[in-house]
Amino acid sequence: MTFLAAAGAVAVNAGTASAADCGYLFDDFNYASSSDPSLTANGWTPRSYQGGPGVPGANWSPSSVTFPTSGGQKVMQLTASTDGTAAGTKHAELYSTQKRYLEGTYASRVRFTDAPISGNDGDHINQTFFTISPLNGDMDPTYSELDISEYLPNGGWGETGPINYQTTWYTYRAEPWYADNLHSEQRSSLDGWHDLVAQVANGHVVYYIDGVQVGDHGGKFFPRQTMTINWNLWFIDTATHTGGLSTYIEQVDWVLFAKNQVLSPGQVGAQTSSYRSSGTAFHDTVAASGPCANPTPTSPSPSSPSPSPSVSTPPAGDCSSAPNWQFGSVYTGGNVVKHEKSRYGDPSGPKSGQGVHLWKARYWTQGSEPGWTEQWQDLGRC
Repeated sequence: MTFLAAAGAVAVNAGTASAADCGYLFDDFNYASSSDPSLTANGWTPRSYQGGPGVPGANWSPSSVTFPTSGGQKVMQLTASTDGTAAGTKHAELYSTQKRYLEGTYASRVRFTDAPISGNDGDHINQTFFTISPLNGDMDPTYSELDISEYLPNGGWGETGPINYQTTWYTYRAEPWYADNLHSEQRSSLDGWHDLVAQVANGHVVYYIDGVQVGDHGGKFFPRQTMTINWNLWFIDTATHTGGLSTYIEQVDWVLFAKNQVLSPGQVGAQTSSYRSSGTAFHDTVAASGPCANPTPTSPSPSSPSPSPSVSTPPAGDCSSAPNWQFGSVYTGGNVVKHEKSRYGDPSGPKSGQGVHLWKARYWTQGSEPGWTEQWQDLGRC
């Protein structure tokens, strides 16, 4: 019996998805191969460059990403193998080409495997679903990474049995190693298919496996910049390898991202079923819709509809004493700044033309641009 069989669902005050389409990404991974032009056209890149994580000197190849049929459905499959040497070790990864995902709901149906499909078992293999931004130097305070699941069926990192991690990162330093993060873990087998969900909103990252809440991380660890969506399969080391070549797989049935919306695991399932029943293999309105930021708070009567977001807001209070927003500065709940949001979500890019607004931080934040994330409340135009 896995830990999920004994655990009860934890209620989350998440509400329901907005009626407005704030932007969705859905992919059923119906591709011919890693060289299918549709794969790159739809925003995915099979990794080909070398380097970490994992065994130094190992190979990362697009050919390690395939699209077989499993249970009547096309799936994305990552394949990794090792003979115990760096030269004989192959890793696999697929990631989104654009770094454009921040607040909202991330979900993927993933098949973890406890045993290799060939060769001896026992390797320290890591099977993952995660989001990440680049680390711009040691201890970068805007670095963001959500390890929605890192499953180690044979242990590793000091663990001897199966363990699954959810890790929310603030930052790290490679040499000497220093990690600043929060994590949750489950010490039991996750062999088989699982629905993985992460709700990223209101200063918290709430993690679920098969509808059961397994983590709630917040504070400074809440992501501070846009990220890519990734899956990879890699060997932590070769310390426990025996025999000749051992080959492992991880499979992905689908992925869903709902921008600036908190979807329950049930709503994720309903949304995914809706796409599939309509024959939609790929859907992407992340850039075209939203941002669906919360409107300026009001107090509507219970019978009145909630006000809709608008670029036209009431005049702000006195902006003369408010400092300009700074990308690298830390802000806590209640801090007020003035800033004209960018046109495309890039603070160094062109302005929106909406003029300078006054903004109030809802909670701890750094590196999140006012007007583009739920971390800031719009108090009106200066």
